[in-house]
Amino acid sequence: MLPASMTEMWATVGSTLASVMFVWAIVRQYCPPDLRTFFEAYTQRLTSYFNPNIQISFPEHTVDRFNRSEAFITVETYLSANATKSAKRLKAEMGKDSSNIVLSMDEYERVTDEFRGIKIRWASTKATTETQPISFLPPPGKRFYKLTFHKKHRETITKSYLDHVLKEGKEIRVRNRQRKLYTNCPTEKWPSYKQRMWSSIVFEHPAKFETIAMEPEKKQEIIDDLLTFSKSKDFYAKIGKAWKRGYLLHGPPGTGKSSMIAAMANLLNYDIYDLELTAVKDNTELRKLLIETTGKSIIVIEDIDCSLDLTGQRKKNAEKSSDEEEKPNEKIAKKLAKEEDSSSKVTLSGLLNFIDGLWSSCGGERLIVFTTNYVEKLDPALIRRGRMDKHIELSYCGFEAFKVLARNYLNLEMHPMFDAIQRLMGETKITPADVAENLMPKSSLDDADKCLSKLIQALEEAKELEAAKKKDEDVKENDPTLKDPVVDKDTENPQ
Repeated sequence: MLPASMTEMWATVGSTLASVMFVWAIVRQYCPPDLRTFFEAYTQRLTSYFNPNIQISFPEHTVDRFNRSEAFITVETYLSANATKSAKRLKAEMGKDSSNIVLSMDEYERVTDEFRGIKIRWASTKATTETQPISFLPPPGKRFYKLTFHKKHRETITKSYLDHVLKEGKEIRVRNRQRKLYTNCPTEKWPSYKQRMWSSIVFEHPAKFETIAMEPEKKQEIIDDLLTFSKSKDFYAKIGKAWKRGYLLHGPPGTGKSSMIAAMANLLNYDIYDLELTAVKDNTELRKLLIETTGKSIIVIEDIDCSLDLTGQRKKNAEKSSDEEEKPNEKIAKKLAKEEDSSSKVTLSGLLNFIDGLWSSCGGERLIVFTTNYVEKLDPALIRRGRMDKHIELSYCGFEAFKVLARNYLNLEMHPMFDAIQRLMGETKITPADVAENLMPKSSLDDADKCLSKLIQALEEAKELEAAKKKDEDVKENDPTLKDPVVDKDTENPQ
């Protein structure tokens, strides 16, 4: 039993707390927000006058956009590696290559750190919004890390400790960095809070230059060019150029253009931004997408000749539609207007400015890669040197490239059938994709001899097909009556 005086004291304390809470509830409900803010500000100022500690907050998101703050991410990385040993509540996530678990502080958790004998307290907090939507999901809020220390250590913390945290956090991020494959989101989804301009997945493509089917000299030339670029930050600054480089990969389908891009990313440890031009509304949105890309990245536009018509063909199509029907009814007019609004209005000028205009200097250490099957269709201004600095032709499979594929698929360095394959490859054309398909074992019974025999058969069939095609062309050339008729573009009738 508690003494009477103790019981009376607790009863008084309980009654006082209940009264304070009742008064506070009344104040929050009926007191004007401006007046509440005034009292809260002066209360905090009065409390801080007697509090010897200083606090520094690192919010998760920046003020002007929904992107995560680099400082917040770096602090989170630092704490996950250095301060989570003393934490009691942790969050677990998959680490690099999904091979290990990475632990970080859970919300509302506190840990301590030490720097030059100074005790520093970190806290992970979350400020929830007052008006929450009705949902089964956790309430939204602003996450931030709060750093607390005694005011007598202000100079040491602000000038030395924070630099130490940011430097070590960035080094840990580089070691644990996962390469990402990004794609641009449709423009109409950008205003959504949870939808960003780019969505991403972990990039796990296994392609390497060692597995690329290409002549060794040409392959080494590309590797040297890439490595030189990645180490040339000071050189680009010296000559007054943005730290970027353009690559044009061209050649027939199946010659390994996409695999080449993956090998580039794996060699340099760069992210890939796969830009779908047809999903970009106009040149302004294209520039916004460029701003949202990071350094150490490869911006890819595949099949650039098919992505958009950048030579004014849409205008011709619109003129043609108006000529066919000068007075369309209201339904057709609405349909045409809807199609015009939904279609991309990216122009050749906008794309050129994206590649090497003023906006291309926003950021550094970027590769811009175009791929095409028909390089002759591209505008010369798009692929000139200075925009696409290096043109790489990925052509049909040669014998040296075949030996790389034989080593990859069959673990063969030499074989008696290689002589026949070398002879046939000199007489006909076959893509690396077709060679790889024939070399790939389809069952446990397929050995090296069977796979090589299939390849020889495919080469012989390709040779016969080329010979038959050439014969038909010769016959048409010698007999004018067999030539294909010329079609009048206006009447679409053969002449």
